[in-house]
Amino acid sequence: MDTAPRLLFAFLLGTLGLISSPRAAWSAEGPGPAAPTSHKATLKLAAAVAAAPDIPFHDYDFQWEQQLLELANQSRAQAGLQPLVLDSGLSAAARLHAHAMLDAGQLSHRLDGEPALANRLAVVTKLQLDQEGENVAFDHDAAQGHEHLMLSPPHRANLLNPAYNVVGLGVVHNRGSGGEDRLYIVQDFGHALPSFTPAEAKDRIASAVNQMRRQASQSDLKRRDLPIADEAACSMAQADKLGISSIQQLAERYSVLTYTTLVPGKLPVDASNAIAGRGLRSFSVGACYSRTETYTTGAYWVVVTLE
Repeated sequence: MDTAPRLLFAFLLGTLGLISSPRAAWSAEGPGPAAPTSHKATLKLAAAVAAAPDIPFHDYDFQWEQQLLELANQSRAQAGLQPLVLDSGLSAAARLHAHAMLDAGQLSHRLDGEPALANRLAVVTKLQLDQEGENVAFDHDAAQGHEHLMLSPPHRANLLNPAYNVVGLGVVHNRGSGGEDRLYIVQDFGHALPSFTPAEAKDRIASAVNQMRRQASQSDLKRRDLPIADEAACSMAQADKLGISSIQQLAERYSVLTYTTLVPGKLPVDASNAIAGRGLRSFSVGACYSRTETYTTGAYWVVVTLE
């Protein structure tokens, strides 16, 4: 690594991973919030970017952003990995954060007044993400920024994470009074899950139900339509919790399984005893996709009734 006095670069690493299974969710975060500064990130600015993610703020350098994408994908190709796809929503989040660092005059993954990374991304992207990560840097240009990030093991790990398939990039100029030009660089990574219509999600859940029964040497159940199951699923999403009154009412007539998932075709492990039970004849599926405080980038709220 070049350490000559003329070189000025710095970077930080932060990773957030969200792995959700029915009735369970957890996250891991790298560096904590930066010390308080005079900078206050505003929700109004975030809302403006969300409404128009391609606003051409004069400070943003789209050429350097494109070069960073090309360099990242070249490195991934050399490692035998799939390329990252640029997402306009994630780029909006990256540009917003780069601009916030410029205003604050410091590198940080969470400036005073800013939401956590997962929440920042959820505001501006329509993607459903189950993993997020971020690199931030301060360097002379895109090429040197990429080189220095690749020389740092944790930053390299983000760039070459095989799970990541989407990225957002933000580059903002910091022009000093002496004419020196530096760049604040933000790379927001994510693993985007496939999206499904409500009908597709319910079909996948229904297939998983009968697949679980076959694995238990039980016959398939007849699927029937139960509109109140969909209504109950959406009520859970609105309440952001599983235990609500409409579920209790359903449980007076049926055996009811409720859970949340990021992958519609994946059932809770502990559901097998109920689903594989003898004497069952039919079932119904209710599902509602929603973004909530608990699931900032979205999850499926599911109700399965058994009788």
